[in-house]
Amino acid sequence: MKDLAQIKEKIDQLRTTINHHNYRYYVLDSPEISDAEYDLLMQELKQLEEEYPQFLTPDSPTQRVGAAPVEAFGVVEHPRPLLSLGNAFSQEELLAWYTRASKLVADQQFKFVCEHKIDGLAVALTYVNGRLTTGATRGDGFRGENITQNLRTIRSIPLSVPKEAPPRFEVRGEVFLPKAGFEKLNQERAEEGLPLFANPRNAAAGSVRQLDPRITAKRPLDIYIYMLGYAEGKAPPPTHWETMEYLKSLGFKVNPNNSLFATIDQVEQYHQSWVERRESLPYEADGIVVKVDSLELQRQLGSIGHEPRWAIAYKFPAVQGTGYLKEIKISIGRTGTLNPYAVLEPPVSVGGVTIRTAALHNEDDIRRKDIRIGDTVIVQRAGEVIPEVVGPIIGKRTGQEKIFTMPSYCPVCGAEVIKPEGEVMYYCSNAACPAQVHERLEHFVSRGGMDIRGIGESQSAVLLKEGLVKNVADLYYLKEKREQLLKLERMAEKSVNNILEAIEKSKETPLPRLIFALGIRHIGEEMAEILAKHFGSIDRLQNAHKDELLSIPTVGPKIADSIVGFFKAEENHRIIERLKKAGVNPKAKRGKLEELPLAGMEFVITGRLETFSRQEAEARIKALGGTAKSDITKKTTYLVVGAEPGSKLAHAQALGTKQLTEAELLQLLGK
Repeated sequence: MKDLAQIKEKIDQLRTTINHHNYRYYVLDSPEISDAEYDLLMQELKQLEEEYPQFLTPDSPTQRVGAAPVEAFGVVEHPRPLLSLGNAFSQEELLAWYTRASKLVADQQFKFVCEHKIDGLAVALTYVNGRLTTGATRGDGFRGENITQNLRTIRSIPLSVPKEAPPRFEVRGEVFLPKAGFEKLNQERAEEGLPLFANPRNAAAGSVRQLDPRITAKRPLDIYIYMLGYAEGKAPPPTHWETMEYLKSLGFKVNPNNSLFATIDQVEQYHQSWVERRESLPYEADGIVVKVDSLELQRQLGSIGHEPRWAIAYKFPAVQGTGYLKEIKISIGRTGTLNPYAVLEPPVSVGGVTIRTAALHNEDDIRRKDIRIGDTVIVQRAGEVIPEVVGPIIGKRTGQEKIFTMPSYCPVCGAEVIKPEGEVMYYCSNAACPAQVHERLEHFVSRGGMDIRGIGESQSAVLLKEGLVKNVADLYYLKEKREQLLKLERMAEKSVNNILEAIEKSKETPLPRLIFALGIRHIGEEMAEILAKHFGSIDRLQNAHKDELLSIPTVGPKIADSIVGFFKAEENHRIIERLKKAGVNPKAKRGKLEELPLAGMEFVITGRLETFSRQEAEARIKALGGTAKSDITKKTTYLVVGAEPGSKLAHAQALGTKQLTEAELLQLLGK
C-alpha cells in the first residue's frame, strides 16, 4: 500500500503548481507552460483525488472553474454557475463519456450538438426588457468581473433584442480575437515597443479587461454565443439546437460551423475532419464541445462537481510544445530589419508539424520575456502563422543560459547596424545588402504584390546569384536574357515561357498592388489602396510632399516620412523609371469613394474561382469602391460562390444574403 503521507504531499504539490499556473493564465494573462502540459497536471490531480477521496478539499483546483475576479471591475454574482468542461483527449475517452451518460438516462437515445471550442474568454450577457444590462466574465464560475462597458464595444453583441425575447434572460458566449486581428494587433504593438500577446486568447482577455473601454473598442473582437444560461417569463425550445436557432433569430451571433448529429460515430468524424482543417479556421480552436441536444436529458444528467455530465470538450492535438533553444540567429528583412529567430535542436513537434525555427520578433520582446540561449522554451504554432517562442520555462534553467545581444554589424554584408531613435527594430545600413534585395524581390513577386507566378524563394535566389536581376525592375527585361534563363537548372523552355508570360501579365496589375509590392515601410495593402485612390498614379505619389500626405486622414508622420524617404532615394527613383519604361505604370481612378460603382457594397468569397485568384477578385472589387470581407454578416451585400464552397454558403442562406456566381461577379465588374 502506498504511503498516504507521500500521496497527500504529491496532491498538495500539484495543487500549488496548478494554482500558480491558473493565476498566470487567468489573472496575469501570461502563461508559463503550454495548454497540453497544464491538462496533464490537472489530469494527474483528478486521478489522485478519485483514488484517494479522503484528500479531496473544496478549495482544490479541480473544484473550481477558473480564477478569482479582479475587484477593480466590480463583481457580478452569476444566478446560475458557469460550469467548466471535462476533457476527452482520445476516442476512447469520448466513448467512455458517452457510455456513462447513456447509463444515467437508462439508455435513452439522444442526439449531439458539436461546436468548436474557441480559444477566447467566456462571458455571460444579461438582457432585461430587451436591453443588455450586464456583461461579466466567467470568473470562478459563481462570481465574475463586470465588464459591461467593454463588451458593449463589440459590434457583434446586440445592445437590444426584439420584443418577443424573454423579459429577462442570460446568454453565454466566447469573446475571441480572429487570427488576422491578432497578427495585426501584435504587429502594431511590436512597432510601438509594447509587450506582445502570447496567443489570441490572451489578446482577447487583455482586450476586454481594459479599464478604459476606448482601448477595447479599437480591438477587432468578436463573439459566438454558445448557450442560453436561463430565461424568465418564457420557456426556451426543448433542445439545445433549437435554442441556438432561436437565439439566432433574436440577433445573436452563432457559429455557422455548429452541427447536429444522431450518433457518436458522426461526432468522431466531425472531430477528425476539423483536426485536419483547423488551420483553415479564422479563429483559434483547441477542440470541439460535444453536448447532449435534449435540454430535458441535460437536466436529468446534471453535473458532478463543476463539470456538466451532458457536455465534454474533445480536444485537438496540442498546438504548443516545449523545446531546447540552442541558438538565436538573425535574418534580414526587405526593409533591412534584423529579425532574430530561435533555432530549436532537436526539432519540436507541435500539432503534428516539425518545427526547427521559431520567431522571436525583436530584441525588446526577447528582453521582456527573458528568453536566453540554452533555455527550455514554449513554442506555439497558430494556423499558417510562423511558429513563435511564447517564453522560457524558468524552472528548468541550469545557470548555463546566455543572454542574447544584437550584433553591431550585419551578418550578411558586414555593414554597420543602426537603431533609429524611438524604434524597436535594428537595421542594416546597406540598402544594397544581398539579403534585403532578395527579400524585396520575393515581396514584389508575391501574390499580394505583382503576383508573378513561377518566381518564388528559390528562383529569386538563383536569379540574383546568376546576376540576371539586381533589383525588381530587372524582371521586366528578362525576355532579353532568354538564352541565359534556359541554361539555369530546372528551367526548361516551358518554365521560361510561363515566367515571361507571368511577368508580362503583371504589367496589368492595379496601382494599389504595385504600391504595396514596392515594399515601402509601414505601407500595407489597405494603406496602398488609400494612397492609390488619393493620388491616382505612381508619378503623383512619387512627387508628393509630406504636407499633402499628412492631409490624408489615415496617414500619420511615420508613414509620411517613410513614403518621402523611399522616393527620395536615388536607387528607388531609378527603379520606378525603369518600371515605367517597361510598361508598368498603372493608373487608378481618383475621386470620392461614394462615386465608384461598387461603393457601399460588401462582398465575401467562398470556394475556388476559375477566372482569377481570390486576391485578384478582391483587388478588383476594392478598385471599384466595394469592400471585401472574410466573414458573412447582416451587412454582407453579396456572397460570391465558387467551386466547392465552404460553410459560408449555409450561413449566407440562413441570413438571406444574395449570392453571385463567378460569371455574375465578372459581369458586375464590367468584364
